[in-house]
Amino acid sequence: MPRRFVIEAVMVATYGHLLVPSSPIDYVVPYSSILELYDMRDGSDPVMEDPDDDAHVKNKIGELIAFFEDPLNRKKIERTMQVPWRESSPLLLNERIQFTIVHAVDSAQYGEAFDPIETELLLTALKFNLPLLSDQFEFQDKLIQAEIPVQIYDIEDFEFAVEEGISATDMELSKDF
Repeated sequence: MPRRFVIEAVMVATYGHLLVPSSPIDYVVPYSSILELYDMRDGSDPVMEDPDDDAHVKNKIGELIAFFEDPLNRKKIERTMQVPWRESSPLLLNERIQFTIVHAVDSAQYGEAFDPIETELLLTALKFNLPLLSDQFEFQDKLIQAEIPVQIYDIEDFEFAVEEGISATDMELSKDF
């Protein structure tokens, strides 16, 4: 069974090591973060500071968009979009990576403290009891400050999260302290 993480689609395109995990992974992605890929690919704002890195990441974003637009994958995604909080059937990238797309629905519960994508990420993690992967320090800090009961790993700790992680039991024990 693959290890599951909630993540923004752009993170997979930006961080190459996410595409070569040591164990099977299921990236659970809110649909709205897939829509962000189009803005990033087509927008004039750079995704990365270095022009060569920016061109490389935009190319990877284009490849990820093409993957999601594949007729079979698009059909799975379209079915998901018919019902709030529905998960797609797995979209297989390769033998180690699959994506599950979620029709996440923004909630006013966290809307003031978090932007819409952040809100959908944290609500998806809460709803499916899954850890989050992020490179956004501000987002991580806001989650901690708001005491939202969601497990989050910094993108730099990806291998630890995949190999060892922190179990739900460990999380419950840490709440007692």
